[in-house]
Amino acid sequence: MKLLGESKIISLLAALVIAAGCSASNGPDPSSEAIVVDHVSIGLDDIPESWIDQAKQTLHIAYGHTSHGSQLTDGMTGLVTWKGALYAWNNGGTGGALDLRDFSGNFGNLGIAADLGNPDRTAWESATRTYLSQNPTINVIIWSWCGQVDGSQSDIQLYLDLMDGLEDDYPNVKFVYMTGHTDGAALTGNVPTRNQQIRDYCLANGKILYDFADIESYDPDGAYFGDKLVNDACDYDSDGDGTRDRNWAVDWQNAHPGEWYTCESAHSQPLNANLKAYAAWWLWARLAGWDGN
Repeated sequence: MKLLGESKIISLLAALVIAAGCSASNGPDPSSEAIVVDHVSIGLDDIPESWIDQAKQTLHIAYGHTSHGSQLTDGMTGLVTWKGALYAWNNGGTGGALDLRDFSGNFGNLGIAADLGNPDRTAWESATRTYLSQNPTINVIIWSWCGQVDGSQSDIQLYLDLMDGLEDDYPNVKFVYMTGHTDGAALTGNVPTRNQQIRDYCLANGKILYDFADIESYDPDGAYFGDKLVNDACDYDSDGDGTRDRNWAVDWQNAHPGEWYTCESAHSQPLNANLKAYAAWWLWARLAGWDGN
């Protein structure tokens, strides 16, 4: 039997170590790659100003939504008045603002789709492809639901599959997944279940998620209302009798004068749109490269 020389043994061992390292790197934990923006992503002052500037310099965003989704951009508009031009945004990014093309009810002015369920569950995907073909500088796409997340398991799987297909075909564009608004259901209800389906998929596959429902299930102090029949108006059942009798946003606003700002907030309270705006800027900073720490 021919014995290997010492140098060959060392080379072989080194190759094995490198191969093992490569094998490990080929299978990272997808959840560690996912970007999840939720109720813990509302610390506006925690976002470094340099990353807000980076977002304004590098992101070109197109957003499709109807009334519920307007909470995000209406909150962002009010934030500029409250906090100043650092948080400025407009269509085109002129004057150093964030480039956010805000399409309420008619994505891209194409007459194809309004939101993720209007006019149906696939038109938004066709509209996205058409818009990207006409606007190649866009590098972020975000769509919101109105009430249509209240569908079947297969309806939501269709949404996830269509998003995945867009990611495959447009590798230089970041696609932001979204949960639907709360609707007063118990945690075992259909909307919470469908929202969890979206969360689970995003975590398992390293996606980007703006967790709309989670953001409106907590007040700014971290008190949780998701198990109290909370709805999109921020009404909840305070005593477990099955009737929504309080409003967490109104309660917090009354207890914290000067710590929130007035703005439009479709179907809801200003504080809800405030939180959606804070989380939106957290999202933009993360998409620009901030690690969230």
